[in-house]
Amino acid sequence: MSADTIVHNGRIATNSLPSFVQAIAIKDGNVFATGSNDEIMRQRGPATNVIDARGRTVIPGLNDSHTHLIRGGLNYNLELRWDGVPSLADGLRMLREQARRTPPGQWVRVVGGWSEFQFAERRMPTIDELNKAAPDTPVFVLHLYDRALLNRAALRAVGYTWESRSPAGGEIELDDAGNPTGLLLAQPNAMILYSTLAKGPQLPAEYQANSTRHFMRELNRFGITSVIDAGGGFQNYPENYQVIDELHKNGELTVRIAYNLFTQKPKEEIEDFRRWTGMVKPGQGDDYLRLNGAGEMLVFSAADFEDFLQPRPDLPGSMEEELKPVVELLAKNRWPFRLHATYDESITRALNVYEQVNREVPLTGLHWFVDHAETISARNIDRIAALGGGIAIQHRMAFQGEYFRDRYGKDALRRSPPIREMLRAGLPVGAGTDATRVASYNPFVSLYWLASGKTVGGLAMYEDDNRLDRMEALRLWTAGSSWFSTEEATKGSLVPGQLADLAVLSEDYFSVAEEAIKGIESVLTILGGKTVYAAEEFRELAPPLPPILPEWSPVARFGGDARSLSAVPATASATSRVTHAQVHKHRCDARGGTNSFRCFCWAF
Repeated sequence: MSADTIVHNGRIATNSLPSFVQAIAIKDGNVFATGSNDEIMRQRGPATNVIDARGRTVIPGLNDSHTHLIRGGLNYNLELRWDGVPSLADGLRMLREQARRTPPGQWVRVVGGWSEFQFAERRMPTIDELNKAAPDTPVFVLHLYDRALLNRAALRAVGYTWESRSPAGGEIELDDAGNPTGLLLAQPNAMILYSTLAKGPQLPAEYQANSTRHFMRELNRFGITSVIDAGGGFQNYPENYQVIDELHKNGELTVRIAYNLFTQKPKEEIEDFRRWTGMVKPGQGDDYLRLNGAGEMLVFSAADFEDFLQPRPDLPGSMEEELKPVVELLAKNRWPFRLHATYDESITRALNVYEQVNREVPLTGLHWFVDHAETISARNIDRIAALGGGIAIQHRMAFQGEYFRDRYGKDALRRSPPIREMLRAGLPVGAGTDATRVASYNPFVSLYWLASGKTVGGLAMYEDDNRLDRMEALRLWTAGSSWFSTEEATKGSLVPGQLADLAVLSEDYFSVAEEAIKGIESVLTILGGKTVYAAEEFRELAPPLPPILPEWSPVARFGGDARSLSAVPATASATSRVTHAQVHKHRCDARGGTNSFRCFCWAF
């Protein structure tokens, strides 16, 4: 039997033994064989597609254990991304230009993926700056889970006036005259932020499909081939899954998706889950789109919000009596489940419920897990291990470690979360991003955080005893994450029989300077043996993608995550600007020319 595809002359990390090989053979979408160049080239046949990796590092396809691709895809083309933008001045220039391009009735939205500490100015934009940048176009800027900034036009668009009242858990800030200033605060519930964002215009279904395809291609640019979608507010099942279902039917998915169902009705969560357990079963679907389970919202009373500018919220006294019947229902139906829990106090109370349920309906083998767990204690790590659970971690602290330090101190910061303790306890641990509304979807920022222990603003959070070496970090993003969708046997390693998902990297992840990890991209991403993204010397292999809709989309002008271009500060000299422009021209050419699709040269 000859291989369908051979990738040779690479440094291929297998996540197995041997740790690295030179070549890999792919057959029928799976890894067929790995070994030396000579060994694998013997699998070549007359129809084999042979790809020379040219000495580049190759890794298993990355798998985000917690993200929001389905919701993010519906909105990606509407959003101006500040992910990786090096200065606030650059961000405001982008905003000004996008406001001029945006037609009447539409908004400019900056929705997560950035931190004030990434900017050279080390500060947030002011509302006056937003008003000057866009006097007539509504602007909505979301910052983490803590606040949103609206310009005057946006306040008019959403209808906030002196008569508007703040909802429970949120605040519409008023000036001395009693009029809204444009600042919305989560105190600590982020619902005011998300409900206000939901008032904006939405894309029609055709454009949502286009937006989702471009978002998946953006994820492919960073070597992501799989995700576990955690659902989200205003993401109802099955209504808001029609676009992803249609793309799946058309064979247009370029990321494998295991999705969780997220309840939408406070105090009526059990009804949602009763309905869903009668409609679908975990694992239903195929290797490209499948149901994973329930969560991360199991009941609204069990979810805490990590706004580190606010004191830790206490969960309501009704939490246990509301959570128990939901967990019992899921356990009896053998549904894996996940729970959003930031604080150890919340995890303690949830585990009390889980242990009660476990005495009647064993949770063993269910692949249930806790998401986030930034302040989890050693005792609760052991309790999760005893119940057969896992923990999915995300690099949210890379975006808000400075706030956490100021509230809880340096000692608490050093184990936020205690990743090494989780691994020593033998827990399944998977890495992810929680993109797109807080952290960036860029996995290499997460890998940088795991290896360096630093925020995107450069704050050193962790000592050596809570940092991972680069191979350990990669395993959490590959084999580690596969446990969380019950797919350990099919993905996460480049070994015979597993899915042929891989990424050829722009730089050697294992040897580049630590700060350079953030700038790594994939130059060739392969999903099931088929190319889904290609750049630089592989660009001729890139599959076609329809033009971005609408034409005025921020993505059409600025692209997505700008992290790989963020090394040059806004105050760079004329010489360094020219040098950077030359480097960037090479990247633009590699991505298909210096047109507007991914070109950021406007800033230089």
